[in-house]
Amino acid sequence: MAPSKKYSIAVLSDLNKSSSATIKSTVALAKMIGGDIAVFHVKKPSDVINRDNQLSAMRTINDEHTKVDRQMKNLTMSISEEFGIDIDYSFTFGHVKNEISVYIEKNRPDIIVLGKPKSNSFKVLGDSITEFVLNKHSGVVMITSDKAGPVPNQKIAFGTYNNSEPDMNFEFAKDIMEHAQTPLKSFKIIKNSESTKYDPKSKNKRTIEYVFEHNDGAIKNLSKYLSKNNINILSVDRTEKGANELQNQMTPDIAAIIKKLDVTLLVSGKQEYKTTNHQ
Repeated sequence: MAPSKKYSIAVLSDLNKSSSATIKSTVALAKMIGGDIAVFHVKKPSDVINRDNQLSAMRTINDEHTKVDRQMKNLTMSISEEFGIDIDYSFTFGHVKNEISVYIEKNRPDIIVLGKPKSNSFKVLGDSITEFVLNKHSGVVMITSDKAGPVPNQKIAFGTYNNSEPDMNFEFAKDIMEHAQTPLKSFKIIKNSESTKYDPKSKNKRTIEYVFEHNDGAIKNLSKYLSKNNINILSVDRTEKGANELQNQMTPDIAAIIKKLDVTLLVSGKQEYKTTNHQ
């Protein structure tokens, strides 16, 4: 069945060695939900120019422009030809966050894709591009893992974190579910396993639920079970729950999840929950 609409997907790439894996994961998503892919890169002038001479600086910028264009063309074309999908690309020179902000406001993508930050430079999000994008973009954000990500034209092992109904948070959930292995896997970290308020909604045969009580080892145990079940997309809900929602579930710590879980994350939009409920 063809996807119900066409989504715009923007890949923000720093052109590192994981970029190919990030774009391939994006291709997998685009093929499932029906998406147009555009890769965007920002190069800081300070990474290019080391001279005071203005003429030399301009020459260096021009040379770097040609170099980056060739690099992006080779990267996107090889993946485009491999999987039979068009991939646009563009880049600019400037302040990274400012240029990303301008790009988001101008193009208004439905989904933004980022590669997972490397642990050696990861400071619990801090002032990172990941945190910036999550704050700036109100739509869905996919943070890819080069070790555990979806593969184009293959079924995905889909899991949910602290949410048993992905269709409540993602407009394209139905399209993804058509490409997901069954049963689905639901993972929850709860405040108190003995709480009488905890009443999981997902008790059907299509979903297997794993529940962990909140403690210092909860995320580590969650990571182990994600790996055991070969999960390659984990959906995370970042919307505020209404008063009628389960009160025993832990609010997702996005920073800890990104840092400690080596799996591709599909983070819901800020308003997806409310929007879907009013349809």
